[in-house]
Amino acid sequence: MLNVKSIKNDILSGVTVALALVPEAIAFSFVAGVNPVIGLYTAFMMGLITSIFGGRPGMISGATGAIAVVFADLVNLYGIEYLFGAVILMGIFQMLFGILRLGKFARIIPHPVMLGFVNGLAIVIFKAQLSQFKVLDNSGNFIWMKGKELYIMLALVLLTMLIINLLPKLTKAVPATLVAIIVVTLISIYLNSKGYNIKTVKDFAGGEIRAGFPEFHLPKIPISLKTLKIILPFSITAALVGLIESLLTLSLIDELTETRGKSNKECIGQGLANLINGFFGGMGGCAMIGQSMINVTSGGKGRLSGITAALSLIGFVVFGAKLIAIIPLAALVGVMFMVVIGTFEWESLKLGKKIPLFDLAIIIIVTIITVVHDLALAVVVGIILSALNFAWEKGKKIEIKVEYKENKKTYYIDGPLFFASSSNFKQKFSPKNDEYDNIIIDFKHSHVMDHSAIEAINFVVSKYREAGKKIYLRHLSQDCKKLLKNAEEIVEVNIMEDPIYYIADDMLD
Repeated sequence: MLNVKSIKNDILSGVTVALALVPEAIAFSFVAGVNPVIGLYTAFMMGLITSIFGGRPGMISGATGAIAVVFADLVNLYGIEYLFGAVILMGIFQMLFGILRLGKFARIIPHPVMLGFVNGLAIVIFKAQLSQFKVLDNSGNFIWMKGKELYIMLALVLLTMLIINLLPKLTKAVPATLVAIIVVTLISIYLNSKGYNIKTVKDFAGGEIRAGFPEFHLPKIPISLKTLKIILPFSITAALVGLIESLLTLSLIDELTETRGKSNKECIGQGLANLINGFFGGMGGCAMIGQSMINVTSGGKGRLSGITAALSLIGFVVFGAKLIAIIPLAALVGVMFMVVIGTFEWESLKLGKKIPLFDLAIIIIVTIITVVHDLALAVVVGIILSALNFAWEKGKKIEIKVEYKENKKTYYIDGPLFFASSSNFKQKFSPKNDEYDNIIIDFKHSHVMDHSAIEAINFVVSKYREAGKKIYLRHLSQDCKKLLKNAEEIVEVNIMEDPIYYIADDMLD
């Protein structure tokens, strides 16, 4: 049975989100260095396809700053056609990610890595806006604005930011971003009538903004190994960045709605949307945290909300292209500066003495790599460093207690035994100097986790045997017994107490 109230909420919320999508889609086109229509088409296609095929009802996807930043250099160096090819390949990677059921791994990204990621992303987007404060001189070189031109630009940017910041405190009936753009556009029209040269979207696009629906377009690039080498790094980076941002947004919406989305299905939906984007002249995108929040808090929790937002957006493009063309670039810079402020995790600046020093270092390292290199590498490095730190800390915690009873000496192992603790484990034993001839090693309070642990046990056993002493192992799982050398001679079997767990080892069936 249809829920009329839910349908109404989805439709109203979708229209609201569409109004908020327009200026950001144009602004992100601005970051990537492509025609604003491409950003608007991207937002339409991403929103529609992910709403239908994605794994999280109520989540909004579109053109985003994270993807725009990744592809900006590709567009600058090789042109728009290579962008389309890279977006197609990006979509294929994302679909494979979902098909192989790897979406779950995005949920284990450490929080310090995410803080560094979003902070770095905010800085990169901020840096991308600075080029709009430059103009061409008589020699054809870009120089910083000066005098009245600079003051007007700054005034319009600040006015945009003030409206976006202050209007929600008065009313939330209309999107503050849209109001800011309308007000600043009207002011720029007046200033242009007085002889000032206020740059607009039309100037950025190099001509009129054409209205219409996206059209099928095969990328005009040579199909060769050389082309693949050019687009592959950009595609992989964009695929990872897009999935990270999308799956984080999915987790956030899960918490807000107290439901659970399907991460692997979302990966496939995002991939399909980007694949189609590449064949219909889009710049690629992913889920949008801000718009998804607007949608859910406005009552849009179903797939219809995202579909409505996408269809409303394309309606604005078809029927309002001439209005889009007169938006001043200063307004878009103001919008992007507000995106930067909203993206940067300001609380992370106060974490100095509240979190472990290593976590603080991770935040800084990931932020720097994001700014200097790229987003995907930053996240990968952050995850590796966090994993190594975790392994080191866990590896230090292995302890051994000794009990003497009659003519036997028992070692009780406490803590996980794996690659990081295996060396420490071996150092706890001194077979030649052990005064007892009957040795028992009890693993009841330990967990043998990988092949390094198995080899450490084999090493200790072999050393005791070389010293002419008998050794027995207690409370090991079936996996351990299967991998240990001569297990039938040294492992004491206790059906009632022996644990059942599995070891990470490619030697097992």
